[in-house]
Amino acid sequence: MLMRQGGRGVLPFTGGKNRAFLAAMAGQTETLIDTIMNWIDLGRLRPGDPIDEVALVAEFNVSRTPVREALLQLEAMGLIRRHPRKGATLFRPTLEEFLAILEVHAKLEGQAAGLAARRLSVGWAERLEAVVAACEAHAAEKGDADPDGYYQLNLRFHETVALAAGNPFLTEMIKTNARKLLAYYRARYHYAGAIAQSAREHREIARLIVARDATAAEMLMQRHVQFDQITAMDLLAALS
Repeated sequence: MLMRQGGRGVLPFTGGKNRAFLAAMAGQTETLIDTIMNWIDLGRLRPGDPIDEVALVAEFNVSRTPVREALLQLEAMGLIRRHPRKGATLFRPTLEEFLAILEVHAKLEGQAAGLAARRLSVGWAERLEAVVAACEAHAAEKGDADPDGYYQLNLRFHETVALAAGNPFLTEMIKTNARKLLAYYRARYHYAGAIAQSAREHREIARLIVARDATAAEMLMQRHVQFDQITAMDLLAALS
């Protein structure tokens, strides 16, 4: 069946070929979004880095349409910014934006820790112990060396707490918000003593979660993820 538009026959939007085409485009868009977010997690993309549409088209062998749709969705998440006549760049916050995002992020992370303390299962307790022990082993064996390796353990710790909270919507909010700050958290572990302090705090947060002390776990997690303003200024300058 054909629909008439301007005197020409066109395939209906719900036709089989169109549905397959749209599904393929959506799949390409999701792949692009997942990959770019993974690049943020791994530090391949840093705050302020340009997002080259042409390079993405070539690397993923796709048209510009899914690339542009992916960038629109990432922009809606606050992970990239578009600049007139300059294209898109990975989000780089001002000091005011950094502190505002951090305030929200601390609340979300704290809420996750509080919920985890109330809902912790045996399985998640075992996973939490395993990642905390790995953080402690890294701090004991490597000290301030390999900060990027420790940073990956830190991501695992926070992901474990978020998943143990049992609220997938909260977990996604934490992940999206955290990606705006990941480069700065990664840089933080290059400071002397930061790894050992983080591992100690992970142990104490885990102890409170296992003890079902939701209020204390929430408060300590909030303090754990916070930066003071001077440290925030230093990190923003280092990554500018």
